[in-house]
Amino acid sequence: MTETWDALAGLVGAGDVVVLSGAGLSTESGIPDYRGPSGVARRHTPMTYQAFTRDPDARRRYWARSHLGWRTIAWAAPNAGHRAVARLQRAGLVTDVITQNVDGLHTAAGSGAVVELHGRLDEVVCLDCGNLTSREELDRRLREANPGFDGHVAAVNPDGDVELPDEAVTGFRTVDCGICGTGMLKPDVVFFGETVPAARVADCFSRVERARALLVLGSSLTVMSGRRFVIRAAKLGIPVAIANQGPTRGDDYAALTVDAPLGRLLPALADRLGAGPAGDATSGAVPAGVAPAAR
Repeated sequence: MTETWDALAGLVGAGDVVVLSGAGLSTESGIPDYRGPSGVARRHTPMTYQAFTRDPDARRRYWARSHLGWRTIAWAAPNAGHRAVARLQRAGLVTDVITQNVDGLHTAAGSGAVVELHGRLDEVVCLDCGNLTSREELDRRLREANPGFDGHVAAVNPDGDVELPDEAVTGFRTVDCGICGTGMLKPDVVFFGETVPAARVADCFSRVERARALLVLGSSLTVMSGRRFVIRAAKLGIPVAIANQGPTRGDDYAALTVDAPLGRLLPALADRLGAGPAGDATSGAVPAGVAPAAR
């Protein structure tokens, strides 16, 4: 493992690194991922854009589940991994962060130049007038429209909705846009079946193409939304390092892979590279919990 650890430190220590992060980076903040060790198996299919916009019953079920579950996201705090990425960025080693997460934790940890590929769960967009409002404001309005609504939350999903039986959401009332008065409200996140805005994708490609290295953190790269940046980097000869618990669909494109808990790996990496202040209990040596060999 020492050789792999040295190689990772050398790659990041040379600077001009773009980070691509996924749900695995936020698990230590209490937000589960879909496919990693803390993954939550869904009993219902993730909401699609088509169902949300066309089916009032599906929309009501989504908002009832999300009304309860988004608070897990809202109350989550950045963990040691998020803070270490911010330290590496302040040290001038990481230039940009592209995240597939919708939790806003990179920004909360102090990172700048963050591109939130799939949007943010704490913002709501009107599909008619296009205005953005805060999720806190929507939460207040939904509470007023549904006094006493509550439910037993069996599991929270990474996108902030929860598992609830259909009978528990009967009678839940949705609300329309508070600005135009009639528009349909949707979390400002990319649903399944919806495409990431083309300008945002182009911006991410541009950032990756300018990088000296791409560091993937906590993503299984199962969907093309994130994997395309790994493929582009590899085609351009930009080295890709992947740190994740478990294999990923990008491993074949990577120059270096590490199986490790990111909450220990990243602070140790930041310490080793002098990206202070430390603040986390690490020494810069090979962190405990890192697999004994690269995948």
